[in-house]
Amino acid sequence: MQYIGEHLWPGIVGHLLIILSFTALLFAAYSYRNDHKLNDKSLKVSWKTLGRSGFIIHVVSIFSLIAILFYIMINQMYEYAYVFEHVSNDLPMRYIFSAFWEGQEGSFLLWMFWHAILGLILMSNAGKWESPVMMFLALVQLIINSMILGIHIEIGDFVYKIGSNPTLLLRDVFDAPIFQTADYLSSIQGSGLNPLLQNYWMTIHPPTLFLGFASCTIPFLFAAAGFYTGDHKNWLRPCLKWALFSAGIFGLGILMGGAWAYEALTFGGYWAWDPVENMSLVPWLILIAGIHTNLVAQSTGRVIKSTYLYYCLAFILVLYSTYLTRSGVLGDTSVHAFTEMGLEPQLIFMVVFFLITAAWLFTREY
Repeated sequence: MQYIGEHLWPGIVGHLLIILSFTALLFAAYSYRNDHKLNDKSLKVSWKTLGRSGFIIHVVSIFSLIAILFYIMINQMYEYAYVFEHVSNDLPMRYIFSAFWEGQEGSFLLWMFWHAILGLILMSNAGKWESPVMMFLALVQLIINSMILGIHIEIGDFVYKIGSNPTLLLRDVFDAPIFQTADYLSSIQGSGLNPLLQNYWMTIHPPTLFLGFASCTIPFLFAAAGFYTGDHKNWLRPCLKWALFSAGIFGLGILMGGAWAYEALTFGGYWAWDPVENMSLVPWLILIAGIHTNLVAQSTGRVIKSTYLYYCLAFILVLYSTYLTRSGVLGDTSVHAFTEMGLEPQLIFMVVFFLITAAWLFTREY
């Protein structure tokens, strides 16, 4: 059937950009690994250039995807499921950003956006640590990117879903009689942004908190790079400034969440016992402990192992809080939790993978 009024190119281009960004991350991680492992200087320069190129392609792909998603939301293209679920005709334009990161896919893109920005900064000022740090960043970003991959793998009679594509058409998500009509778009309007989230805090709190999440990755990257390269002390100095930045931004995001909860009484008061709210607080406290041991380790050479463990634990707890928020297990407990979207196996894999990686790096040295 030829549907009237549908705009198909944003979905096609958007999904191609997702696949391109994922592939570019694989290439970047492999190239940075080769740059670190090889001893030939000419080959090292070539692999580092390839690693940078791969990451830049990923950044351009993600920025372009975000632009496409904003384009279809601003133009109220309800043929797309993400637009239909988060935008409506009467939604004020000032809440379009809130609608963007209200959903799972948009918030994953926000997280990846900050990782991309921080990665570009690391490429320019990480110095000798660029290759191992960027290799681990590409690995982290790769797994987050898989959450929006939107592909299905068939193994026998079992179909395994990898990621949730934000550019899926509404008729590919829902099976309803209205799609038997070629002009179905003239009969539908979007669901719109949750009225509880039509608040200025929704515009500024999520990007601040996700910058805290993304920056909390950087101390882990330096710690992992230090143990991966066998240089157990020199990673502490460049790591400290990133840990301080992360603690500041992360703490600000938590304070914003507290202020929002105080203002919106339906959230239970200033600091209700909401698991999601408190799961942001726990990694921040661990990060602060890491900063203290980092200072001690930098000046005395002691408690380096503790510093590594604190930074790894803070990062893994951020991932665990992501699992709690997005898997649906707290759907009836927390007002902040997303509904279940079939991503629970991937989220569990993400937490377990980096837990095993951190443990492997630690045990291979001690």
